[in-house]
Order: sequence, then structure tokens, then C-alpha cells
Amino acid sequence: MTDDRVLVLGGTGFVGREVCAAFAAAGRRVIAASRNPVPSPAPGNHPGVRALRLDLGAVPAARLAGLLDSEKPGTVVNCVGSIWGRTAQDMVPSIVAPTERLLEALALAAVRPRLVHLGSVLEYGPVAPGTTARGPARPDTPYGQAKLAATEAVLAAHAAGTVDALVLRIANVAGPGTPDISLLGQVAARLATWDGGPEPVVVELSPLRAHRDYVDVRDVADAVVAAAGTSLTGRCVDIGRGEAVPVRELVGLLVAVSGVPVRLVETVRDEPRGGGPASADWMRVDNGPAGELLGWRPRRSLEDAVRAYWEQYPRARATAI
Repeated sequence: MTDDRVLVLGGTGFVGREVCAAFAAAGRRVIAASRNPVPSPAPGNHPGVRALRLDLGAVPAARLAGLLDSEKPGTVVNCVGSIWGRTAQDMVPSIVAPTERLLEALALAAVRPRLVHLGSVLEYGPVAPGTTARGPARPDTPYGQAKLAATEAVLAAHAAGTVDALVLRIANVAGPGTPDISLLGQVAARLATWDGGPEPVVVELSPLRAHRDYVDVRDVADAVVAAAGTSLTGRCVDIGRGEAVPVRELVGLLVAVSGVPVRLVETVRDEPRGGGPASADWMRVDNGPAGELLGWRPRRSLEDAVRAYWEQYPRARATAI
């Protein structure tokens, strides 16, 4: 018989850490499974979270099924499949294969936990400016294609009756723990070099033309907890703020909360291979269904997300004045 345990796969990652903390704060017993040790210190760490070393990309399905039967989680959250720092060739082995192995293990296990799978709005593909993302999904990037394949595998397993699953398609995420390789991470790295003098820090970026739907990572974690507490299954629910925010505005928020004098230079450069979301210039989701079906609404502003990120940024604490 399952209990109040939650197994978070990818539990030491950017989103996974906050998911673990949110479940722990809700009184659930949490197991943060990851192939990497728990980072220390790390945003979202919580004394109610137990670490477990597990490489979902390598563990045999039968062994994973045995772990599920041993731990008896009532909920499994799949946070595996980050975009950051990966090449196009990495996408299938790092996103699709681990999800398929998890589904195989869930089919073999004697326990039947609820699965909350984290997808991505990049599964939709290009969205026309001024509109809202909705199906059918036609991703045009390796990441979006891999995430869609994983989502479709989850929904197929649910339709076959082997998994009790719900998919959350997550918008762009900001907040404490934002990866260094992200846009905010790159800007923060430059801001943190300020020596406190009158000369502005030069921040050189590619042209900031995009409009994206950004949501605080802590709000995402709250959405996962809400999803785990409902009986809704076999659906995809979008999680975002429902706003297409100019990326230039997001950068401006970070500069403002840092208090660092900045000269922003936008330079046309070759697109990098992998390592970040190469997508169309517009993204906005409809978060109405999340409110209706999950009882979830974003509570934090983008300024809240950016401020929390800057306040925990290690180099910023050491050098910014």
C-alpha cells in the first residue's frame, strides 16, 4: 500500500529542488533521486528531503520497479530532461529514453503511484505572435521534439492502463537556482563583476527580440503539488503566467534589482549549437485550465522571481555592493 511518500526524479535540478521543497513543506515525505549528489548549499533544499543516487538513464527497469515497490511512493514526479547544456544528439538519450524506462518500471511494479510528468511548452513548436499556444503540437527543435515524444509515451501508457499519469507543460522558468547557462544566468555573471565604481558593466547579448511566458520556479513547484493532489489523469495542462513578456524587460528587471550600472549591447551572433532553447520569438500559454482543473494560479510576479534569483546568486552576494 502506498503512503504519503513522493519520489522526485531529477530532484537536485533547477525545478526538481523546488518541487522537493514544496512537497516537504506540504508535509509529504520526499525522496530526491538524481545521478548527482545533492548540491550544498542549494536553493530549495529542505530537511524533509532524503537524497537517493539514481541514474534514470542507466538503471534497468526491473531494478527501478523493485525500488518503487520498496519505497512505495504515492506520487512519482518526473523532472528529468533539462534543456540546459545539451546538444541535439543528447536529447533522445537524456529525455525520451529515461521516460520510457520509468514507464516500463511503473508497468512492472506492484505499487501504482500517481505520475506527474513535466513536459515543456516547446512541444508546441512555433506560436504566432499575439496568439496562445495550443495543439496540435508541431515542435521544430530537437528539444521540443524529444519532450513531445516523452509526453506522448506517458499519455500512451496511461491510455493502455499501465500508468496513472498527468502531464504539466511548463513555460520558461525563472527564479532561485536559474542555471548559469540561461539568459538570466549569463547576465547575472556579468553583473556580479561590478566593483562598486561609477563605470557601468558592459553586458553583451544577442538581440533581445523574443517574447516569452516566464513563470517562477516556486510557482511551478506549487503546480506540481496541486497536480499530485487531484484525480485528474490522462491530460496535458499548461503551467505559465499567461503573459508573453519581452525578454528585454526580463533583463531590465534583473539589472534594476541588482542596482548595478549597466551598458547593454545587443550584437548579432551565430546561434549556438544546443545549450539553450532555440525557438520562435513568441510564447504564451493559456493558464486558465490549470486554475479550473488544478486550482492553481501563479502567485509570484516576475520581479519576485528575478529578485529571489539575484539575492541567492553566490557571486552576487560576494561582490555586488
